[in-house]
Amino acid sequence: MKIDKNKVAVLAYELEVDGAIVDRATEERPLDYIHGTHMLIPRFEAEVEGLAEGDPFAFTLSPEEGYGPYDEKRCFDVPKTAFMVRGELREDLMQVGRIVPMIGKDGSVVNATVVAVKEEGVTLDFNHPMAGKTLHFSGKVLSVRDATEKELTEGLHGEYLPPEEGCCHHGHGHCHKHHHEDGEGCCHGEGHEHGEGCCHGEGHEHGEGCCHGEGHEGGCCHHHDA
Repeated sequence: MKIDKNKVAVLAYELEVDGAIVDRATEERPLDYIHGTHMLIPRFEAEVEGLAEGDPFAFTLSPEEGYGPYDEKRCFDVPKTAFMVRGELREDLMQVGRIVPMIGKDGSVVNATVVAVKEEGVTLDFNHPMAGKTLHFSGKVLSVRDATEKELTEGLHGEYLPPEEGCCHHGHGHCHKHHHEDGEGCCHGEGHEHGEGCCHGEGHEHGEGCCHGEGHEGGCCHHHDA
């Protein structure tokens, strides 16, 4: 059976960026997804489509085929009040290199990286961590099968269900829309300490919603819509 639309593909892979392996999915902890459901970077899906169990793969994605070029306009200052939680300034979140998920006006989660902490504000970078990067993938197909009707309706891991019923994809995230480390980062409540609330951003495009207390690692293959 070959990878095609509505097939569940299970992959092992390594991702190399700037000469270093930045992510891998092993045979014990593989990447699995339903092909053709727009969960992966489109070019990644195109590269593995038609492969069968046991087939190796190796390909390179340019920044334009991955997460696009780096955009300096997506890096700007927010007031420190954006990191207030229950009247407390969360200095632990204001650490250079910390990735904090911000919830925008439409309720979507957009990751931002803290790049500078100033006297009165914090500089956040809303570029994807892999923006401007060339991505080198290599790996093999572990298995391919038909998705069940339940999986097509609810998602392979319940990601199509409402928040109170489902959860975000829990597997390796470097080919999916939103990457979360295992045990971290379900946008619907998994991986956040409940009640560890929201720091409201003010006056900027992405941060006018909530900044949750727990950060996420950046993803490297998920299709990033933000």
